[in-house]
Amino acid sequence: MQSRISLSTYALIGTMLFGMFFGAGNLIFPIQLGQLAGTNFWLALAGFLVTAIGLPFLGILAIGLSGSNGVRELSNRVHPVFGFLFSLFLYLTIGPFFAIPRTATVPFAVGIEPYVGDGHIALFLAIFSFLFFLLVYYFSLNPAKIMDVIGKYLTPAFLLFLFLLIIISLVRPMGSFQEPQGTYLNNAFMTGFKEGYNTMDALASLAFGIVVINAIKAKGISDVKSIAKTTWKSGIFAMLLMMLIYGFITYMGSSSVQAVGMFENGGLIFAAVAKHYFGSFGGILLAIIIVLACLKTSIGLITSCSEFFHEAFPKISYKSFVFILCAVSFLFANLGLNKIIQFAVPVLMFLYPLAIVLIVLALVSPLFKGKQSVYLMAMVLTFFVSILDGYQALVKSMPEAKLMFFNQIGAFYENILPFYDLGLGWIVPALVGAVIGYFIHK
Repeated sequence: MQSRISLSTYALIGTMLFGMFFGAGNLIFPIQLGQLAGTNFWLALAGFLVTAIGLPFLGILAIGLSGSNGVRELSNRVHPVFGFLFSLFLYLTIGPFFAIPRTATVPFAVGIEPYVGDGHIALFLAIFSFLFFLLVYYFSLNPAKIMDVIGKYLTPAFLLFLFLLIIISLVRPMGSFQEPQGTYLNNAFMTGFKEGYNTMDALASLAFGIVVINAIKAKGISDVKSIAKTTWKSGIFAMLLMMLIYGFITYMGSSSVQAVGMFENGGLIFAAVAKHYFGSFGGILLAIIIVLACLKTSIGLITSCSEFFHEAFPKISYKSFVFILCAVSFLFANLGLNKIIQFAVPVLMFLYPLAIVLIVLALVSPLFKGKQSVYLMAMVLTFFVSILDGYQALVKSMPEAKLMFFNQIGAFYENILPFYDLGLGWIVPALVGAVIGYFIHK
């Protein structure tokens, strides 16, 4: 009989989860949301929390409660080919193509670039990203130590610096909330909802399942029920901590406009707030916060991605994949933050509906006895909408990518699909697909 799981175990694993999730993107997006939402702060924050906290928590539950050992095993319930391709796309997205390079470019853009002349930015970015990924490579070579490194050291250090800035912003508020900007004026909740996609945490929750399950097993917890219980209790601890910090950061953004003005991205807002309170020292403080946040997230991502690719291609060792992923991420990081964000959004708009439907189906699978046809039909119909969502997001940043055929399909969807104008046109097709799949014999 397994011994009772202590509260400290839940807290340690929950802290590790928080540390892996909470990176630079989780800092820069909510503070910008706060500035733009203004007096609609609470509505926008509520929408943001659904996708930035609710979905990642459900993703962790889907892995823990389903007994799956990672996203590939879970997505194989649709079809093995889908399982491989979806997992590959997901790990490349939260891995070397977008999320991992962003962990190096964000701290550089916020903490170093303002102090470097325009002619030397490329050189300094190369030097900084090389040193950054050298550290990530070192820590990622020993995945068994990831809980100690992230949970015991990096996360507390990060929280110490972050709360110092938060506390002073509460004690000495910068000003009152301003009028909402853009779509936050009339559609604050859904704008915040879609803004939560940018954190990539729902996708990461599926990928981090491997690390979470292994960390739980390393604590001597082996049976399925205990693993599931530890997963959801640790997940609640991590998500409550994230919710608290998101609320404070969004408030900081909403109250900052009078004092520092409006900025085009959250990194610049953070830099201005830090400078407002701490002067030149604020830049140093901010750089420490961002580097710690990104370093710990990058270690978690490299570890998860390397374990996935080693499992998919066992002839190549885990350590070799750590090196390959760090090297590829270094190359992509040197394209710059703007290029990374520009190409990430269309991919996220394509992947997120598929990930959400997979998570929900995994959680309610006892209702339809895990029938493969339900997974398959729901995913097929979701795919036909999400591919258009990705295309339309691409066209917004690259108008030259327009294709008449896709535009006609988009117009057709807009006329017949409920919630399509909100970016949720995939909901009804997913439900219809699941119902059709339920009545189809395997």
